[in-house]
Amino acid sequence: MDCNPRLLLFILHLLMSCVVPAFLTIYPPNEVNLLDSKASQGELGWISYPSHGWEEISGVDEHYTPIRTFQVCNVMEYSQNNWLRTNWIPRQSAQKIYVELKFTLRDCNSIPLVLGTCKETFNLLYLETDDDQGSHFREHQFLKIDTIAADESFTQTDLGDRILKLNTEVREVGPLSKKGFYLAFQDVGACVALVSVRVYFKKCPQTVRNLASFRDTVPIDSQSLVEVPGLCVNNSKEEEPPRMYCSTEGEWLVPIGKCLCNPGYEERSSTCQMCREGFYKSTHGNMECSKCPPHSFSHHEGSLHCGCEKNYFRAEGDPASMACTRPPSAPRNVISSINETSVILDWSWPEDTGGRRDITFNVLCKRCRGTAANVSTSGTLHCEPCRSNVRFLPRATGLHNTTVTVGDLLAHTNYTFEIEAQNGVSPLAFKMRQYAAVTITTNQAAPSPVTVIRKEKTSRNSVSLSWQEPDRPNGIILDYEIKYYEKEEQETSYTILRARGCNVTLNGLKPNTAYLLQIRARTAAGYGATSPSFQFETSPDSFSISSENSQVVLIAISCAVAIILVTVLLYVLIGRFCCRSKSKHPDEKRLHFGNGHLRLPGIRTYVDPHTYEDPSQAVHEFAKELEASGIAIDKVVGAGEFGEVCSGRLKLPSKKEICVAIKTLKGGYTDKQRRDFLAEASIMGQFDHPNIIRLEGVVTRSKPVMIVTEYMENGSLDSFLRKHDAQFTGIQLVGMLRGIASGMKYLSDMGYVHRDLAARNILVNSNLVCKVSDFGLSRVLEDDPEAAYTTRGGKIPIRWTAPEAIAYRKFTSASDAWSYGIVLWEVMSYGERPYWEMSNQDVIKAVDEGYRLPPPMDCPATLYQLMLDCWQKERNNRPKFEQIVSILDKLIRNPCSLKITANTTSRPANLLLDRSSAEVPSVGTMGDWMDAMRTLPCKEAFSGVSYSSCDTLAKTSTEDLKKVGVTIAGPQKKIVSSLKALESHTKNGPVPV
Repeated sequence: MDCNPRLLLFILHLLMSCVVPAFLTIYPPNEVNLLDSKASQGELGWISYPSHGWEEISGVDEHYTPIRTFQVCNVMEYSQNNWLRTNWIPRQSAQKIYVELKFTLRDCNSIPLVLGTCKETFNLLYLETDDDQGSHFREHQFLKIDTIAADESFTQTDLGDRILKLNTEVREVGPLSKKGFYLAFQDVGACVALVSVRVYFKKCPQTVRNLASFRDTVPIDSQSLVEVPGLCVNNSKEEEPPRMYCSTEGEWLVPIGKCLCNPGYEERSSTCQMCREGFYKSTHGNMECSKCPPHSFSHHEGSLHCGCEKNYFRAEGDPASMACTRPPSAPRNVISSINETSVILDWSWPEDTGGRRDITFNVLCKRCRGTAANVSTSGTLHCEPCRSNVRFLPRATGLHNTTVTVGDLLAHTNYTFEIEAQNGVSPLAFKMRQYAAVTITTNQAAPSPVTVIRKEKTSRNSVSLSWQEPDRPNGIILDYEIKYYEKEEQETSYTILRARGCNVTLNGLKPNTAYLLQIRARTAAGYGATSPSFQFETSPDSFSISSENSQVVLIAISCAVAIILVTVLLYVLIGRFCCRSKSKHPDEKRLHFGNGHLRLPGIRTYVDPHTYEDPSQAVHEFAKELEASGIAIDKVVGAGEFGEVCSGRLKLPSKKEICVAIKTLKGGYTDKQRRDFLAEASIMGQFDHPNIIRLEGVVTRSKPVMIVTEYMENGSLDSFLRKHDAQFTGIQLVGMLRGIASGMKYLSDMGYVHRDLAARNILVNSNLVCKVSDFGLSRVLEDDPEAAYTTRGGKIPIRWTAPEAIAYRKFTSASDAWSYGIVLWEVMSYGERPYWEMSNQDVIKAVDEGYRLPPPMDCPATLYQLMLDCWQKERNNRPKFEQIVSILDKLIRNPCSLKITANTTSRPANLLLDRSSAEVPSVGTMGDWMDAMRTLPCKEAFSGVSYSSCDTLAKTSTEDLKKVGVTIAGPQKKIVSSLKALESHTKNGPVPV
């Protein structure tokens, strides 16, 4: 091939017009071009020195757009020094620039006869100046950036095949300090073509993150990040000042803080835009606008809340997300039941509750004047409000139930009762008030008791008395009956007189004698109630005091007595106060409940939330409502029946932040699921004991609905024990068991049955304190100590449940005691599964036939005896939790009693009761042992089996047992243990099985 440089340049020119279209690129947004030779369609005007060195050549791309390239190929001559200088390039705000070169370079080995004169590199240089120096050019002023070499060079073959190998090199220049700079390319004898030269710098482009706008930012230097504050987009506000960091590579890093859209605006396309018509948003936040709830509307964009439709309202405390509601309709089916001067009113719930559940009832009493004949005639009766002494039970307003008793009415009187149903929006719609009315006429009634009796005059044999007419005579009083008798005779002999007026004189009395007197009034309806007993005394001898003197003496005596009584009362009060302040015990506190009950310690105080007509009322009475903003969920730790179980933190005002466990109610729940979910909180909220899980509160007024309890670091007892197998001392295990028993005693004293007591439902904190939890299956006992709760079906934890509870679904504290025995076995076996792999049906059958779990390895005999006592078939023979606590306390005070294990000794004597039915059968011969073994659940396996001697039988292994059909691990262990004992029965006597 001819190596004429001009021919080479011509070939390069042809090839460049073919390959340039493949070089078109879209530059990243974080790169700002200061120079791009491909962007110029005309001559670039760069200076070439000497003139026969670098040559500017034109080409076109695939769109026939002109592009300019520079080429040089003086490879035939020695000592080449060809310079190409760009125009002056302003650096703008850049301190560091990048030079991107795209070029092709010919392989010297492919050019004949140029050895020693051909090079395969060229130099890149730059010069900083504050202004454009025009054509002024001095080589020594330029600073070298780098020597540029080709990664791939083309050869003669490549030219023939029209294949061009393009090289791309990027070099970094900086820091720059002057206003602009020149770039220069020095050729020292290469065959090279500059396809494009691009000079750019990097910046962090304008962006929006977390609704905050960040401006274009150029990195200051190559060593540090630039902190850039952000500005909230329109219609938003800062929650935390937004900021980001701009890296030297033009990348945004570490966004901090954010902005929240204003009420009435939602986040859309990184902006805050107004809620659409029919939607609203009442708070700051980046959540979407919500659709207007039922019976509400918004007719314009950007609504903060939705207005209510006509005749619909929203109460002051209702959230914006709640549907608009209206007052309820009138109560229905009012029924009155009259009993003399009292009436019982009963009615049905309104047909329309207005869309709310906070329904209450008010009863307005009116006394009407008129005859009974025109009671029902509109406008014939003049009515006025009843007297203030009319009594309503339980009350006249704010009733939650649909019945009320009205007493102390007047006899033979017309009354009208207006019964109104109200809800939270009734005060806003007074004109829409609807009520049901009933008019009744009270019956004739006996008079009320005489309450005021006065002694007018006293003599040796007589006394004069007067009294006031009863407060409610209920008709014309025909006469009064006066009954009196000597105090010492206690009504064995009495005298009755009758008087027309309100005074009487009693004659024929004994001198200096105390009498008791009672008076009752009579009307056409009969006698009224008897007055309280009034005591008087006759005078000694002929001593007589006039009425006036009597009053003076009585006043003097009364004053003296009053002074004495006040002195004694103060003394007693001061003594009690001092005593109480010194020795008041926590158990002496009174227990108050929100439903109005007052119970003293020792009396059952549990209130079943299922007895409430509105179960949600029980939640608010027994559980504290928490603000969702004070709860932080850290992680999900499990799943419950209704949703997820999480761990988190609770921060209450003016209190230290604490760790809590949080049960959440999953979305899409029904009203029944919500009631069942919160029922557990209604139960827990009534308990206050160190071994019962503590309820911190509930969240019901926002979603998700949550139950918040104290956090137990070590989780459930069964998994905790399996994780720390054989790592605790006997005293530590007994201490855990004592805590569980103490918690169950507390529940039992309250008349409360747990029904699902198991190690999985016991939680352990970091101090190894065990607390009873999971009250989802729990129910309350009636006041009758023999009463039992009967379930309505559902699953029963067979392995932990007493036989009578399995057979008849009856649960008592005695069935909880059985379950406690299983828990005791779980603890001593470090979380082993009760009855191992036996099926539930096998467990039921085995227990019914008398089989009981064997003692766990190294289990103290006293604890195994306690297990057997808890597993008595007759529930009345099982120990009470009070007895269990007492037994465990004795073991803790006497640790030596734990050293005797149930595996190495005969069965210990019964610690609670002397019950022969609790004893394990013992044998003295091999035949006896075989008979005993046939009583086990695996008795079928021993049918027809015989052994010639004890020695042969003692060598039986678990493998031998499997061959005869004993495949269950529990009975295998028990049989092998008894075999070892049988081997030495000649020394120790009867062997326990």
